[in-house]
Amino acid sequence: MPLVRIDSSRIIDWESFHDVFAKSFGFPDFYGRNMNAWIDCLTYLDDTDSGMTTIHGSSKDLVVLQLDNANSLPAEMLSAIVDGAAFVNWRRIELGNGAILALSYYKSA
Repeated sequence: MPLVRIDSSRIIDWESFHDVFAKSFGFPDFYGRNMNAWIDCLTYLDDTDSGMTTIHGSSKDLVVLQLDNANSLPAEMLSAIVDGAAFVNWRRIELGNGAILALSYYKSA
């Protein structure tokens, strides 16, 4: 099970958000640096020929996105990650593929 750990304390704004994710997942140079592009790249986690990520998994070998220090993320960004990950899986299921992305984080009260 491929594990991608993100140190959320490194994310302070949308620019750093896209920097951290692009580097961690190996997004292509043409990555659009918005949530639509983020979703597009992660939808292809099982397509090694697409060039959309350097991390790969399958519906039988999910990619785990682990957010360390999730408390440091602005609420808007955490919500975007949760919603985006859900949309990646929904899109894949609608196309007849299995879910591919699991999300792991802890946010204390």
